[in-house]
Amino acid sequence: MANHFGNRYHIQIFGQSHAPSIGAVIEGLPAGFSPDWERVRQFMARRAPGQDAFSTSRKEADLPEILSGLDEKGRTCGAPLAIRIVNGDHHSTDYDKLRDLPRPGHADFTAYTKFNGFHDIRGGGQFSGRLTAPLCFAGALALQLLEQKGIRVSAHIAAIAGVCDKPFNPISPEFTELRDDRFTVLDANKGSEMKQKISEAAKAGDSVGGIIECCAIGLPPGLGDPMFDGIENRIAQMLFAIPAVRGVEFGAGFAASAMTGSAHNDPFVIDNNTVKTSTNHHGGVLGGITTGMPLIVRMAVKPTPSISRKQKTISLNQMCEADLSITGRHDPCIVPRAVPVMEAAIACVLYDLLA
Repeated sequence: MANHFGNRYHIQIFGQSHAPSIGAVIEGLPAGFSPDWERVRQFMARRAPGQDAFSTSRKEADLPEILSGLDEKGRTCGAPLAIRIVNGDHHSTDYDKLRDLPRPGHADFTAYTKFNGFHDIRGGGQFSGRLTAPLCFAGALALQLLEQKGIRVSAHIAAIAGVCDKPFNPISPEFTELRDDRFTVLDANKGSEMKQKISEAAKAGDSVGGIIECCAIGLPPGLGDPMFDGIENRIAQMLFAIPAVRGVEFGAGFAASAMTGSAHNDPFVIDNNTVKTSTNHHGGVLGGITTGMPLIVRMAVKPTPSISRKQKTISLNQMCEADLSITGRHDPCIVPRAVPVMEAAIACVLYDLLA
């Protein structure tokens, strides 16, 4: 199984959506590190379910219980840090029929074929976005450690259902514009339009997706490697571990395909005896290695596949086509809760490279 990531900052995630608990084992934390636990709690609360009208009504405290890895004063002691997060508010009976009727857009069918029908169907089992909670815990620690090195990571909702927020300034992003809430946008008016789109989809028994943009500043030049271990490779691998992610781009991304070389190339300049570029279409990475410019990454998030509208599927037992109406509690749009998950994922990659 491949539920682990990282070399120097190594994360192993375990559990299923409706198992008694989920959790993580983290290796590579420096001994003597005293995390700000209130900041960890606040960060994880941004991802937690059941806190507003735009997420599932499932309510989970998402308070991590530390099992090992700290000394008597709450400092990391060099041992692996193990945590668990209790799953409490789950309705497993909502998923009884789904063992026979795989949900379109979900991993039900592929899990059935991979594990010969023995997969845990409840809440999506190990394929659930629920497992991003321990990832957010690992990322919350990585974010604090990166700040000690002068590196900051922040993300915002770039688009939902075609409504676009203003993008980060790729040369000098202003994180101070971000509001510390559960619907992180740079333009509050655009945020209101996005919320309206989500409400309309929910009333229609449907869902919507969107795009999240993340930026890291303070990165030194020279971080990463060419070819298979480039920083883009590592970040993309981690982001695609987040359920519902369908695409990742850096800098100008796919828009670069419509540009000329003279327009896309970023001229080098000297600023205060430091090499920089006057534009940042490359998104802070060339040849898999950081340039010292802001790292700009965007990921596309698909619409939540669990919708109440009737859909076509099959009966695995009878091997015939069938109709499916999904009941239970689901996000009409997963994008707002995925913002801190993207921050956490990128922070884990960057700290793994810097540790």
